[in-house]
Amino acid sequence: MTTAVHGSSLDIPMPDGTADAYLTHPADSGPHPGVLLYMDAFGLRPHLRSMADRLAAAGYVVLVPNVLYRAGRAPLVELPDFIDPFARPGMFEAIRPAMQALTPELAMRDAAVYLDWLAASPLTTDGPAGLTGYCMGAGLALRTAGTYPDRVAAAAGFHGAYLATDAPDSPHLLADRITAELYFGHADNDPTNSAEQIDRLDKALTAAGVPHRSETYEGAMHGFTQADTSMYGEEASERHWVALLDLFARKL
Repeated sequence: MTTAVHGSSLDIPMPDGTADAYLTHPADSGPHPGVLLYMDAFGLRPHLRSMADRLAAAGYVVLVPNVLYRAGRAPLVELPDFIDPFARPGMFEAIRPAMQALTPELAMRDAAVYLDWLAASPLTTDGPAGLTGYCMGAGLALRTAGTYPDRVAAAAGFHGAYLATDAPDSPHLLADRITAELYFGHADNDPTNSAEQIDRLDKALTAAGVPHRSETYEGAMHGFTQADTSMYGEEASERHWVALLDLFARKL
């Protein structure tokens, strides 16, 4: 069953400025469980708002911050209605410096503020939040679950990038701190998330006793949930919704 939603733009005071964000929630008296949705690199735009609305219609209060707010308000670059990064590689290159400037330390300092905002909202129920993240956002979701284990009940990541690398600050190294249940929907043949990385992530979570499910969506491209891009795959995207809503229904 779905319900009508109410969405609005807002600004969140941050340690290093102001984060523009989108908030959407069921248009009833509430309250409902809070969910932090971490954006992909292209950020806050109509499609991401529509994804948040779909999640809100299932009964959640969804906050979508512009995690790259230090570089400016969204969108950071002019985005066409249909994004084809292969045809316009310069578009992604323009965003890359802002992504690289968002260090794990800064990102997790921000995450605390986002979680605080959700917890303090009269729209949300008491208790830990849910997380979902896309592309770069999947890594942020994994890192947040490990940094604030008592504040996260469920976390999901889809077509995540660099989740389990050799870097000393790779997100998967926080596995032994995670208490949430996790779900990952990986893109097949993803240059940012190899089969080796997927295996490394799964082994780390298993060794740490983290309840999780990790699936590789055969034939799906990196970015398969993003309907306004050339990487979109309808079947894989709908599969992601089933998995995400199942996780949240059980844990939130």
